[in-house]
Amino acid sequence: MTPFELKPTIKDYIWGGTRLRDEFGMESSLERLAESWELSCHKDGLSVISGGEYDGMTLEDFLEKHPEAISVDCQTYEGLPILIKLIDARDDLSVQVHPDNEYARKYEGDNGKTEMWYVLDCDEGAELIYGFKEKISQEEFKRAIDENTLLEKVNRVKVHKGDVFFIEPGTLHAIGKGILIAEIQQSSNVTYRVYDYGRVGADGKPRDLHIEKALDVTRLDTPSANYGQPEIVRLPDAECRPLCGCDYFSTARYDIFTQFSISNPSVFSHILVIDGEADIYDQIPEGRRIMHIKKGSSVFVPAGTDAIYIKGKCSIILTTI
Repeated sequence: MTPFELKPTIKDYIWGGTRLRDEFGMESSLERLAESWELSCHKDGLSVISGGEYDGMTLEDFLEKHPEAISVDCQTYEGLPILIKLIDARDDLSVQVHPDNEYARKYEGDNGKTEMWYVLDCDEGAELIYGFKEKISQEEFKRAIDENTLLEKVNRVKVHKGDVFFIEPGTLHAIGKGILIAEIQQSSNVTYRVYDYGRVGADGKPRDLHIEKALDVTRLDTPSANYGQPEIVRLPDAECRPLCGCDYFSTARYDIFTQFSISNPSVFSHILVIDGEADIYDQIPEGRRIMHIKKGSSVFVPAGTDAIYIKGKCSIILTTI
């Protein structure tokens, strides 16, 4: 099979900004481009194939026809197991938590959510919320919600460009204003809001909170330090920063100086271009140019694809399973 580009679904949330339009070239009539769902077969935001034989087809429909594009062993996965987003937080996101698979499938008919954040950029002094400062009881957690003192209990972390955060189910968290991130996660859209700064939605009413379910699933101990700057692995024509490997996905940043090859024939890969531009070829030095990629490009590389070659100077996030 041949790699193809994807067109994302754009989400307009009240906390979103315009950097995805201004810096990544996202096209949308929406005022705020809070999130772009770059790789998604979730019903709440489907990616669409752009160009080529399958132009205009949703990725979900393509993978239903070609499940072998996910994995050479078609029986391994029931649908695309991950979802990848770009998120522009002009304002603070709600304080929230995600359930694990067992809880989400029982009560929501969806997957749980394990996710990873990679900080692409941030304002000086930007912070996010990552768990609690100290271990608390469920009664103390409920009291803090009822008495509007929750923000006094949470663990705030100063954010720097290039930081990685691994968010396990049950970890209370919130992206703070002024942060631009790439998020790699399980294919799920289950979020339980705990605190939302008293904001109202487009209907003029306070946005829904999900206190009882949040009390069921939130881990009340202090989180382990699952964040920090990844180490650099130097390659002949690139630098690699392994970002995260877990049961659901494996992802790394590659800064490509001249050319770089990708070969992972047993399962699919996804390329998200976060800087620069390049061309993808099927062979080198004399090969067919498959496509031109630039900042904001999202490329699906089906399982079973022969090696591809990225020629140019760019930075990508490469994700697989």
